[in-house]
Amino acid sequence: MENIVKKTDDCYTNGNGVGGKSKASFLTWTMRDAVFVARYHWIPCFFAVGVLFFMGVEYTLQMVPAKSEPFDIGFVATRSLNRVLASSPDLNTLLAALNTVFVAMQTTYIVWTWLMEGRPRATISACFMFTCRGILGYSTQLPLPQDFLGSGVDFPVGNVSFFLFYSGHVAGSMIASLDMRRMQRLRLAMLFDILNILQSIRLLGTRGHYTIDLAVGVGAGILFDSLAGKYEEMMSKRHNLANGFSLISKDSLVN
Repeated sequence: MENIVKKTDDCYTNGNGVGGKSKASFLTWTMRDAVFVARYHWIPCFFAVGVLFFMGVEYTLQMVPAKSEPFDIGFVATRSLNRVLASSPDLNTLLAALNTVFVAMQTTYIVWTWLMEGRPRATISACFMFTCRGILGYSTQLPLPQDFLGSGVDFPVGNVSFFLFYSGHVAGSMIASLDMRRMQRLRLAMLFDILNILQSIRLLGTRGHYTIDLAVGVGAGILFDSLAGKYEEMMSKRHNLANGFSLISKDSLVN
């Protein structure tokens, strides 16, 4: 890969550091370069193959008719769980209550990091995430699945309405888990990840979320945690810059 980068640079500099027109970068690649990339950068190569594969799937897939239920592979995988929960209301209620406890754990941790530890990143991230979720959830209101199994003790408690896209349960858990890893609370982070997987299976089994809601929830947790970190960094730089101007101003007055 380093050789390819160097050759690409040479294409723009004529190999002597002087900018100018040269042949296309890919014309300088050799078989050795290709083998090197395939061996040491197999992850991007894997996803490149995935692009080609899913292009074939997308362009040959039979579309779901307008009057039919959406196809969801997570619903197919948890069909047995849905039947068990439908036939056992008490079990459904118990799992819903446990899931609500887990949501309370996420919320408590995220708020604790700000109020008690003075680290607002996770709280800022959650505010970003839930606001964006509200905008997207209201903008595209997906139909409730036919086999949905509600519970009065599930969060939000009381069988109230909720946005399907995307899962705040999953995204909130991701935000908490990422913060735990930053603070080297690795066992607690692992516990949250396991509980997040279990709650995802339950949400699919009760038809409380589509698979895409859960997948985007994971991505949203990672994205908004990153954005909150960038926000903190930006505000820190502004604060330092403001202090610098303040000191300069004071020095000017003294002198």
